[in-house]
Amino acid sequence: MRNGSIPGVRGRVRPLTLLGGAALHAPCREVTGFGPELAGLVEDLFATMYAARGVGLAANQVGVDLRVFVYDCPDDEDVRHLGHLVNPRLVVADGLLLRGPEGCLSLPGLEAGVERHDRAVVEGFTVTGEPVTVEGTGFFARCLQHECDHLDGRLYADCLTGWRRRRVLRQAAKAPWGRRTGG
Repeated sequence: MRNGSIPGVRGRVRPLTLLGGAALHAPCREVTGFGPELAGLVEDLFATMYAARGVGLAANQVGVDLRVFVYDCPDDEDVRHLGHLVNPRLVVADGLLLRGPEGCLSLPGLEAGVERHDRAVVEGFTVTGEPVTVEGTGFFARCLQHECDHLDGRLYADCLTGWRRRRVLRQAAKAPWGRRTGG
C-alpha cells in the first residue's frame, strides 16, 4: 500500500472460509516473501473485510494459510485503528480480563461473550518488511487477540466452554451456512 492510499481499493473480494473449513483450524505459515503478492493479499483482505462489514480479517479466513491480518477497528474511546500485520506475535495480553460480545466473519450473524484482556501488544512487520509494534486497549485489544488467535488456528468459539460453547455451536449448526465441527 502506498502512503495515503485507501486500503482495499485495488483489492478483490474473496470468499470467506466459514466454521468447519480446515484452513481455520490449523496454524498459519510464516510469511517469507515481502513482495507484490503479499501486497495484493493485504489489499484483498481489506476489500473482503469492508465488503463483509468487519473490523478485522485474517488471511486464513479467505483460505490463505499465511500469518497476515488487517484491521479497521475502534477502541473504547472511539479512536480508529487502521492497519495490517505480517507475522504478528501477541507479546502482551494484560490488564483486566473482561467478558464481552465477540463475533466473527467466519461465523456470520453469531456472537458470544468471550473473555479477553483489555490491553494487547502485537509485534510484527508491515507489508514491506518494516518492524512494527501495535498496542491496543478495549475493543481494539479484543480485535488484536481475536486475529492472532485466527493465525494460530483458533476461533472465538474455541475460547468458550460449557453452555456458551454449546449455544454457539448449536446456532452455527442451524445457520444457513452452518457446517458444524463438533462439540
